[in-house]
Amino acid sequence: MPELRRLETKRLVLRPLQLDDGATIARLAGDWRVAWPIPTIPHPYSLGRARDFIRATRRGAAEGSEAVYAVTRKPEPALIGIISLRPQQGFIAETGYWMGVAYWGQGYMTEALRAIIRHAFCDLHLQRIFAWHIGRNPASGRVMQKAGMRHEARLRQHVLHRGEVEDQVYYGLLRDEYLDADAGC
Repeated sequence: MPELRRLETKRLVLRPLQLDDGATIARLAGDWRVAWPIPTIPHPYSLGRARDFIRATRRGAAEGSEAVYAVTRKPEPALIGIISLRPQQGFIAETGYWMGVAYWGQGYMTEALRAIIRHAFCDLHLQRIFAWHIGRNPASGRVMQKAGMRHEARLRQHVLHRGEVEDQVYYGLLRDEYLDADAGC
């Protein structure tokens, strides 16, 4: 994966994480409503863990194993959420995301996901992008649908999540489907 570059939409800027984002990440992702549905977010979420996460994402970007972006509103530089792209097998990538509670329901994550999808297909020339959510988090699936992704599978009782067995619901989009939808590059 090439070096992380800034992505822009009408209302948002997706930029590489900075060490000074740590306090905001700890505060926003530390909210149980944000952390609960995402297996990779610890709870409670300390500033030290947030800084470790930022350092790890920088290493991942340098190695080409992931691209993790701070989602910010124009013209404000403050992080309101995170979205990532993790390439696999050289031609597909998984995406994942979270948004601070104060920013829910305003279409920001759908807009950010559309930007990541466009980047994956138009700049990185990937063939497929996919994402998943736990079954008890249908709001995440609605974001995927609004961004143009298609429901592909529901793996029943497939993942152990915070001590409970959960369904895993997958969505995906192919490059040809993206291009055929008049999204264009």
